[in-house]
Amino acid sequence: MTGVFITFEGGEGGGKSTQARLLRDALTSPTRPVLLTREPGGSPGAEVIRTLLVQGEVNRWDGMTEALLLNAARCDHVRKVIRPALMEGRIVISDRFADSTLAYQGYGHGIDMADLIEIQHAAIGDFAPDLTLILDMPPEEGLRRAHARGGAEVRYENMDIAFHRRLRDGFLAIAAADPERCKVIDATRSIDAIHADVLAVARAACERAG
Repeated sequence: MTGVFITFEGGEGGGKSTQARLLRDALTSPTRPVLLTREPGGSPGAEVIRTLLVQGEVNRWDGMTEALLLNAARCDHVRKVIRPALMEGRIVISDRFADSTLAYQGYGHGIDMADLIEIQHAAIGDFAPDLTLILDMPPEEGLRRAHARGGAEVRYENMDIAFHRRLRDGFLAIAAADPERCKVIDATRSIDAIHADVLAVARAACERAG
């Protein structure tokens, strides 16, 4: 049985974590366990790096420093968590992965895309998801939801609206450049409606993988 790697992407407040949990619950079976993980984070070392990135002042890091930290965390995450689970034939669902770095640090902060891809390749080579689900909504609505949620991990939420508009444009550009892997889901609808679309696309990806 071949493992399947599914990632959720999108801006702040789009419901990625909720949909990732729902998908895990829907796909889990006695014969096919599902691992739910997240980025930044997912391994003990990567979780330490996560705290550095998502908390603190908006100007704590510049875009290139963020990219280096994110890819260090991703390297550890892939080697210690994701690849071993896929080798066991498991479905792995990650709440964010490499596309977030291209969107946030590339489109959002203006770091050269070629530099980001080079750093990413050094960290994880050609490793990529089988399916990426991009939950799309206007950034104004996403930020409203994110602020209502509260919590300590608000560094990116506190960046200006222009950043979040570039972020949305970035995710849509990534999807347009790789339509076989990336599926854009309208995240302005109800949780159940979004889940129905997510589940249909994910099941099709799992069937293709065997």
